[in-house]
Amino acid sequence: MMMHGPTSNSFISQRLRLHYVDWGNPDAPPLILQHGGRDHCRSWDWVAEELARDWHVIAPDLRGHGDSAWVPDGNYDMNAFVYDFAQLVHTLGYDQVTIVAHSLGGNISSRFTGLYPEKVRKFVNIEGLGPSPAVRAEREAAGYANRFRDWIEGRRKASGRAPRRYPTIEAAFARMKEENSFLTDEQARHLTIHGASRNEDGTWSWKFDPYLNVWPFADVREDYTEELWGAITCPMLLLYGLDSWASSPANDGRLAAFNNNPQVIEFENAGHWLHHDQFDRFMAEIRAFL
Repeated sequence: MMMHGPTSNSFISQRLRLHYVDWGNPDAPPLILQHGGRDHCRSWDWVAEELARDWHVIAPDLRGHGDSAWVPDGNYDMNAFVYDFAQLVHTLGYDQVTIVAHSLGGNISSRFTGLYPEKVRKFVNIEGLGPSPAVRAEREAAGYANRFRDWIEGRRKASGRAPRRYPTIEAAFARMKEENSFLTDEQARHLTIHGASRNEDGTWSWKFDPYLNVWPFADVREDYTEELWGAITCPMLLLYGLDSWASSPANDGRLAAFNNNPQVIEFENAGHWLHHDQFDRFMAEIRAFL
């Protein structure tokens, strides 16, 4: 049977029109696939095709990403992302959802799940707990004022910089391959086609807001984040790639903040996008868990 793609929809959050795709099967239980930073909802297509037989799969584009609106002032703070996620669940009218989320999406979903533990049935988080304690300590050692000034400087530079333009879609595809050497050509092409849009002069640019390259310099206090982690009650699976820059909570002490005894699985020969890098194993693990 030929697989048909998803339907595009949108919802409003804080005056922004945000995009999501719906993979059909509305009588099945809802499952949200949340992508990470500078990514887009269609990067889940391989996962969604598999899961859509048993689930009503919804994959949203974060604000400033994919086909969602950009924030007018270019400020992308975590609380706004969490509000958007809560607004999606509220708008769709779900009492309970299952979540599979990656990186920034996992960080957002973890906070949502801690705020509304009764609303999440099960949660798969792929490298999505934010910076490790070591990285956080290193950043904070630079001093608040220094980080603030660096952020102002970075934003000022970003404001004068036009989005990178690629002469052809092939050039954008080559950049995608360069960014993640684990991707097959087919994966990289698919991610590029859905992740780039054409400019008026025929060149191509990535869809995400370039202001996302200058991340907010301050987040909520660590103990606040850990308070939310500690409030999560549903079964939780934490996945980490052994070739990723991300630090596994099994080794860096962050697991102690959780009271729901999450399961941690580490993937060999996989980087930060382990759901692309080790697709078959990833699907086997999450099917067993879900």
